[in-house]
Amino acid sequence: MFDRLQAVEDRYERLNELLSDPDIVNDNKKLRDYSKEQSDIQETVDAYREYKEVKAQLADAREMLDNEKDPDMHEMVKEEFNSLKEQQEELEERLRVLLIPKDPNDNKNVIMEIRGAAGGDEANIFAGDLFRMYSRYAETQNWKIDLMEATPNPMGGYKEVIFMINGQGAYSKFKYENGAHRVQRVPATESQGRIHTSTATVACLPEVEEVDVEIHEKDIRVDTFASSGAGGQSVNTTMSAVRMIHLPTGVVVSMQDERSQIKNREKAMKILRARVADMYMREAQSEIDAVRKSAVGTGDRSERIRTYNYPQNRVTDHRIGLTIQKLDQIVEGKLDEIIDALMLEEQASKLERLNEDA
Repeated sequence: MFDRLQAVEDRYERLNELLSDPDIVNDNKKLRDYSKEQSDIQETVDAYREYKEVKAQLADAREMLDNEKDPDMHEMVKEEFNSLKEQQEELEERLRVLLIPKDPNDNKNVIMEIRGAAGGDEANIFAGDLFRMYSRYAETQNWKIDLMEATPNPMGGYKEVIFMINGQGAYSKFKYENGAHRVQRVPATESQGRIHTSTATVACLPEVEEVDVEIHEKDIRVDTFASSGAGGQSVNTTMSAVRMIHLPTGVVVSMQDERSQIKNREKAMKILRARVADMYMREAQSEIDAVRKSAVGTGDRSERIRTYNYPQNRVTDHRIGLTIQKLDQIVEGKLDEIIDALMLEEQASKLERLNEDA
């Protein structure tokens, strides 16, 4: 572990030198990349330096403890020694956690796609409930919500809703929502009072910048057509709607939320980049997951991750066996208890693998 920590500190010092190099200062991409890398390891370096300082003080205290003859002074030094020993153990544990590989996407904005699945109208209504729940949670974090595309369901909710949440660390919280969500309740349309089970799927994609994934214009086919949804007089009169197809992967994005074709192109391109990057990432990750799956699931959208049981006011996350009798609060956006538990479980799993590989 300490060899890795020393390597991190050495890299930090090297980055200091690079960021003072005029050639780097004049290269915006390298300057941004190196600055971000340094920022990412700053906490680890600070903790490691504190650890080395405590270790040095501990060595001095041990030497004094061995040589001190005065009983009162010996007791004082012993107290200091025990305190430093405790600090050292706490710092060692903190450093183990800091060495856990970080998801490079954690600080990014997130694009979320919710679709009604099994259950007809009730599934679409549930998709709308999930959209409201996530919107409420985003508001508590002071994150901005940008609705990108929505297909309302006549009976309520959405057949499909796509939106972006803009905020520092948004993806780090919402990435655990990837998968199939199941609801058990009596639908408003049910006259016999029977409990129905319906599902909606949630996809969470980190926003991808042009520099993160290269998509060539020659690989995209763009079709334009008249909008068929809300939009006033422009609907069916202007070719403002856009369909983009990424030919190498077959990823398709349609966008007609805006009256302007230019704005629809911009939104469609954001979703296309995110979906293509997600496809490449999942293909690469599948080779690793085939050997060893994450403790919080594979992230496969067909995987049932959570059940919302209304009669029992219960929410169960199946990946970690967590059950909470607070469904009424959770659907109002109070997701911290679930998200924190999933983050801790993932952290513990990564730490265990780190120790196995050490």
